[in-house]
Amino acid sequence: MMTTADYIALAFFALIWFGYSRLLRGASLFGRTSLTHAMIERRREWIYNSLRRDLKMIDTQIMAGLQNGTAFFASTSIFAVGSCFALLGATEKVDAVFADLPLVLHSGHAVFEMKVGGLAALFGYAFFKFGWSYRLFNYCTILFGGIPMMRDTERDIVAAERAAERVIRMNIIAGGHFNEGLRAIFLSIGYLGWFINPYVFMLTTTIVIVVLTRRQFFSEARLAIMDAQPPSNLHLSPIPRGDPPLGGNDSSGGV
Repeated sequence: MMTTADYIALAFFALIWFGYSRLLRGASLFGRTSLTHAMIERRREWIYNSLRRDLKMIDTQIMAGLQNGTAFFASTSIFAVGSCFALLGATEKVDAVFADLPLVLHSGHAVFEMKVGGLAALFGYAFFKFGWSYRLFNYCTILFGGIPMMRDTERDIVAAERAAERVIRMNIIAGGHFNEGLRAIFLSIGYLGWFINPYVFMLTTTIVIVVLTRRQFFSEARLAIMDAQPPSNLHLSPIPRGDPPLGGNDSSGGV
């Protein structure tokens, strides 16, 4: 049967998951904008850039990539749910293996089945998030089809921006559900620690949350998409006709 430590570890898992999700809904932490919120602004830049070009194939390819990535994780989640049910059919064999391992707290077949059921529920939650995200990205593609061409945009800028904002909002919502499903997949790694013992469960969950927090607020990926000044030696404009070509007799050695 479950021990007091099991209940505490399970409550800790639910609390830290809920707390982390609430944390990312804020604008910043430690004075730093999260990677998720920074990407919201990049989504907005992308859609508004599409108003300045008639060739929309670039944008439709991006939309297709977002849908394909979401579909991949949705399929992975449903396969994981099936694997959990297959694991329930081999409870005695798996439980016997765990019983012989060091540091593993053996709690019986019923508790093991409950843990597997919880893991299946975690993957099921991720599947529904990915499935809904896929549908919203589909809606986003349809809304994107309503964005006018450059000629119509110049004729009625307000209507064009209104159409762009609809696409942006739908894209942000779809991306939010995708992130929540992906977060459930990551936290399932921490959940696996429960099969060893509740203390490892709390430790692995904490490690996962620390890694996710670092990626959101302290990673190189975050820095890569934040606004920054270009290097002073980077040529952003054409070189005057009288200047020597790059790699010529200039002693600086080029760019």
